[in-house]
Amino acid sequence: MNIENFLRSRLGAATTRTLLNAGFTRRMVANAVMDGRVNRLHRGVYTSKEPDPDVVAAFRADGLLTCISAARFYRLWSLRDSGPLHLSCSTGQARRGVVHHGACLHPAHPYLPVAGVADVLIHALRCLPELEALVMVQSAVSQALLVTDFLRSKLPGNRNGKVRETLDLVLPRADSLLEVLAHAHFTRAGLRVRMHVDVPGVGEVDCLVNECLIVELDGGTHLEPKQVKKDQYRNNAGMRGGLLTLHYYYDDVVHQPERMVGEVLTVLRNREVGRFAPARYAPWWVPPS
Repeated sequence: MNIENFLRSRLGAATTRTLLNAGFTRRMVANAVMDGRVNRLHRGVYTSKEPDPDVVAAFRADGLLTCISAARFYRLWSLRDSGPLHLSCSTGQARRGVVHHGACLHPAHPYLPVAGVADVLIHALRCLPELEALVMVQSAVSQALLVTDFLRSKLPGNRNGKVRETLDLVLPRADSLLEVLAHAHFTRAGLRVRMHVDVPGVGEVDCLVNECLIVELDGGTHLEPKQVKKDQYRNNAGMRGGLLTLHYYYDDVVHQPERMVGEVLTVLRNREVGRFAPARYAPWWVPPS
């Protein structure tokens, strides 16, 4: 592998030490700079022609990307673009347009200027709105990058009490950020929620609310004709078993959660007062079997 391809494999930037450890000599690096194939960002850091801008910014600041700015490097779920750069800088000097975080206490990314996943999540929990931090933590747990007990042990004392409450919302399993968000919204509304429940005749459902209402959280694939037909048959099976079903999509869960929760509460209240069936059963409504 030549030096240009190696840099591209490192998102376009690497330190001298990284290059030397990869087998490139100082003369090879100098020749690549002289030939214009590689740029010298500053002392000890070299870049390819089109490096990742966040990686370059972190090297320039002698810092580590963290919080929401580091999410994509660990394939963590996020609810928005990172916006301003979030950095933990070794110099501690304030820089305009940068959200500064404290020192990193755990091993960083092996070759990129990115904080370790533990520091990324601790910073996110202390910096971001609750649900934005929650989906990042859930994603890390779902990938088995760490466990919540480890994070909880790193967040002691009264000042971290609210943050530890966020960790209580992390699920043992979540296949999408919609699941952890819906669970959080329903739980905070005082509802009893079980996730990934195997319902006889239906199969596994995303949420079972108050043991009587199925809530399915549908992604883009659920709009495909085959999946729509399958979902409708599942709805029918649920109805035969006495369970109502509601479906919600990304926009509902992420951008309109109050409306979603309100609709769920309305359906549960209607069921409670018998609006889905007459108060007294009239046997002639259904022909004898």
